[in-house]
Amino acid sequence: MLGQREIVNEKAGKYEWKTYKEVYDIVIKLGNSLRSCGFEEGGKCGIYGANCPEWIISMEACNAHGLYCIPLYDTLGAGAVEFIISHAEVAIAFVEEKKIPELFKTCPNSTKYMKTVVSFGGVKPEQKEEAEKLGLVIHAWDEFLKLGEGKQYELPVKKKSDICTIMYTSGTTGDPKGVLISNESIVTITTGVMHFLQSVNESLTEKDVYISYLPLAHVFDLAIEECIIQVGGSIGFWRGDVKLLIEDLGELKPSIFCAVPRVLDRVYTGLQQKLSVGGFFKKKVFNVAFSYKFGNMKKGQSHVAAAPFCDKLVFNKVKQGLGGNVRIILSGAAPLASHIESFLRVVACCHVLQGYGLTESCAGTFVTFPDDLDMLGTVGPPVPNVDIRLESVPDMEYDALGSTPRGEICIRGKTLFSGYHKREDLTKEVLIDGWFHTGDVGEWQPDGSMKIIDRKKNIFKLAQGEYVAVESLENVYGQVEAIDSVWVYGNSFESFLIAVVNPTQRTLESWAVENGVDGDFNSICQNAKAKAFILGELVKAGRERKLKGFEIIRAVHLEPVAFDIERDLLTPTYKKKRPQLLKYYQNVIDEIYKAAKEGQGSGQ
Repeated sequence: MLGQREIVNEKAGKYEWKTYKEVYDIVIKLGNSLRSCGFEEGGKCGIYGANCPEWIISMEACNAHGLYCIPLYDTLGAGAVEFIISHAEVAIAFVEEKKIPELFKTCPNSTKYMKTVVSFGGVKPEQKEEAEKLGLVIHAWDEFLKLGEGKQYELPVKKKSDICTIMYTSGTTGDPKGVLISNESIVTITTGVMHFLQSVNESLTEKDVYISYLPLAHVFDLAIEECIIQVGGSIGFWRGDVKLLIEDLGELKPSIFCAVPRVLDRVYTGLQQKLSVGGFFKKKVFNVAFSYKFGNMKKGQSHVAAAPFCDKLVFNKVKQGLGGNVRIILSGAAPLASHIESFLRVVACCHVLQGYGLTESCAGTFVTFPDDLDMLGTVGPPVPNVDIRLESVPDMEYDALGSTPRGEICIRGKTLFSGYHKREDLTKEVLIDGWFHTGDVGEWQPDGSMKIIDRKKNIFKLAQGEYVAVESLENVYGQVEAIDSVWVYGNSFESFLIAVVNPTQRTLESWAVENGVDGDFNSICQNAKAKAFILGELVKAGRERKLKGFEIIRAVHLEPVAFDIERDLLTPTYKKKRPQLLKYYQNVIDEIYKAAKEGQGSGQ
């Protein structure tokens, strides 16, 4: 069931496995220990750390005894873990050994509720002392398992509507929101995934092997792992280092590989680099094989039948790079660029599927079909157990009943969440008459698949799946003295933010005099040193306000003419018109991203 690489003298060896029976026995022991310490049905249990067997075991013990399982993950930034512990009233936390110091940092605020900590590994004597001072009881994993010895507790009867997990997701207005997910939602989503794979002749079986590296604190990975467990498949855990992921894949040889576009971007870039240094002949052979296979796939042939000899002679190396057994790559969390998707569909010798869903819809709500190239650039049709409709967004001129139907994607069905924890106001905003309003704008395709084309509010995802609330960032950057106005831009195909800035004329001109930069205001704005100066000021402001790495602007364009109503860039109340700004500066944006990437490539 669960496997981890054994480490001998700091070298990783083979995967060591625990069977379903062995895992079951530990889950029962852990449950008895939890109950003997007084943790009952409805209690709140936090899990903090990288994916590992203990993570799943802790979660299953919570499921068995009706405790709420609450993942605590640090990508939400400092203070979020403390917020979640207090907001969800977490009484006991299971924690990865190296995260213990981080968890202690949340004290004393978190100890109002949190009384017990269990390490996935050992506990140092000084940590025991520190815990005592903080009013916490801390146990090593093996020690905690012994607490329930000789005791046997009845498992409570669970209902479909019982909450099994509260998953916190980044809110646009600051505090993370606790998404209440019921047993029924998880069971419905896994059934939907199984049914979908069965209908395209790719059923999951106990022979399937899955690599667990996307965070279990996200519903995408959690839902897929539940599917694997349901069919009795195997889950192998990575070592927690992205640089070693390919090596882990080689050792584990998984059949199912879930990814976010950022990871597949890396795979694509790595392959392109290898091709560019491979010499003329190799490149030529590759291109001929690629065109031939892609051409046949466009004619409707499956990836297996399109060019078996090319697979064997040319693309087999790519397949082996992913371990040699991958049959399905599933991409989610942000859009995958079409050129990368089509490239991988040809060279990875497996199905590449793109999905769309939210924490609130328990992950997969749409998914593309295998071997259907017409669905490139879309997220596919809805999964079998949801209803979908579009709702017009008149302000943005999206008409759900137009000849090309466009509008906000709304979802209905049993995969939906049960509301936001302690935030009925927010729940009412998005759940209206049983329909969940996603905030994403979609366009129905003639074949029934969905294309995501916009975001209703000013929040978007970067390529690595991180949410950016752009207005709050502009408030931070707008306080920089050297600038009058700033428009921050990013999108789901790029991994970093850029900005178009109106500098303060007086400040920039006096900087130019001091730094020997000649010319009028317009030409100073085009000067590379001036851009570096303004960018430096913005970065400094971002760091002072403790913005996260992905929220820091990486490149700027200086615009001497202030954003105005005349060019339709502002509303009469001086709010930025984002679609119009994008249209107006599209060429500038393309140039900035191109130059920034070339700069990274040449080590600048």
